[in-house]
Amino acid sequence: MAEVIAMDPRRILVVANQTACGDELLEVVKGRMEAGACRFTLLVPATPPNEHLTYTEGDAHAIARRRMDEALARFRAAGAEADGVVGDPNPVRAIDDVLIDQPHDEIILSTLPAKMSRWLKLDLPHRVEQRFDELPVTTVISQRQPA
Repeated sequence: MAEVIAMDPRRILVVANQTACGDELLEVVKGRMEAGACRFTLLVPATPPNEHLTYTEGDAHAIARRRMDEALARFRAAGAEADGVVGDPNPVRAIDDVLIDQPHDEIILSTLPAKMSRWLKLDLPHRVEQRFDELPVTTVISQRQPA
């Protein structure tokens, strides 16, 4: 009789804000599902929007919550097991907060193209790789989706 070994699904942390509903990110999520059982946590840092000169923390949180809900609906429609969290405005701190509560096996960071991305200007992919060097980090360049 063959032995059956139950494998826990890989836990993948997806970090995105303006690109959370991007097609490029969704394709990467689908690719991870095709590679094997996985479960996603979508982290949307509540970063203030560029378009507003004044904003409140509540505004940034509400925008992040809306993006998270829309992206989770897309992930789930594609068959992904996913939950979400709105995090600290500082993406590195937000990742830290999530990883303290629940270990993950990989980080996927989704950002805008170079000319539009605050995250790339801040060298976020490299900072995340250095800070969380025990985890593989994949950076996805996505387009902003209409709000």
